[in-house]
Amino acid sequence: MTDLAIEVENLAKVYTPRGRAAVRAVDGLSFAVKRGSIFGLLGPNGAGKTTTLKVLNTLLLPSSGRARVLGYDVVAEPVQVRKRISVVLQETATELFLSASDNLLTFARFHGIPRDTARRRAEEVMEQFQLTAEAGNKVQDLSGGFRRRVQVAKIFMVETPVVFLDEFSSGMDPILKRAVMNRLRKEAAGGRTIVLTTQILSEAEELCDDILIMNKGRQVARGDLHALKLLSEGVYEIALTFASLPAGIAAELERLAPLRLEIHQNTVELALKAREENVLELVNEIARRGHVLRVEVGGASLEDIFVELMKKS
Repeated sequence: MTDLAIEVENLAKVYTPRGRAAVRAVDGLSFAVKRGSIFGLLGPNGAGKTTTLKVLNTLLLPSSGRARVLGYDVVAEPVQVRKRISVVLQETATELFLSASDNLLTFARFHGIPRDTARRRAEEVMEQFQLTAEAGNKVQDLSGGFRRRVQVAKIFMVETPVVFLDEFSSGMDPILKRAVMNRLRKEAAGGRTIVLTTQILSEAEELCDDILIMNKGRQVARGDLHALKLLSEGVYEIALTFASLPAGIAAELERLAPLRLEIHQNTVELALKAREENVLELVNEIARRGHVLRVEVGGASLEDIFVELMKKS
């Protein structure tokens, strides 16, 4: 048995809207995902991430190329693929006229989970997702955030070996999101393969063992976080907290052409490209603008890498 959960070879998906030019949503994409890993598919809006997921979970037929999930071809053997996956897409995938509890129980029954086991799991999952108080309410009466919780909670009702998550943390507060991220790590450690997309790059930085960054349907970069950071050697993150924010400092920092600049109260955070031997000189120059309480200098974050790669692609 191969150690690969997903294999994608030269995958393409072309849309031909009536009266408009063809759109290549996915354009010659190739990658593989190891079993038991958390794989991040990142890119700006319109990069082709969701289209790629839909091909992998058999909701869309590819225009060309090939994709396999656990060895099963998504075109030739779609039923075998569907038996082995759980999917959370951006679109709502809940039964609006069923209660939150019945959504979970029905999903479990579809996957052949015995009634008693399903009820026990539903109680545990609803508690984790802070849904217990909403258990008897119809999903159509819940807020968008709670609907999303019901949708994501479903994947923990079953034990499918592969999970696809598209923007899983939408509508979650920081405490719940942290709990779900911990649960995802636990699931992967137990051998489950998780493929996710997210616009929140800090999530990918914390969660993913392997990352593919794409734009305009094509691969821009691929690797673990360490490998991706090597692509951005010379990018540094600098944070300074002043006793009082110096007047005009934002305009002065903009002249350094930072990749990112954020100012929160008395703290200035920026990412910029610089030669290693010049970094401390730059920090000293900024620090001369006022009384500094704290200084931090570090390497590039995933967000910095992402911004730089998007500028190049």
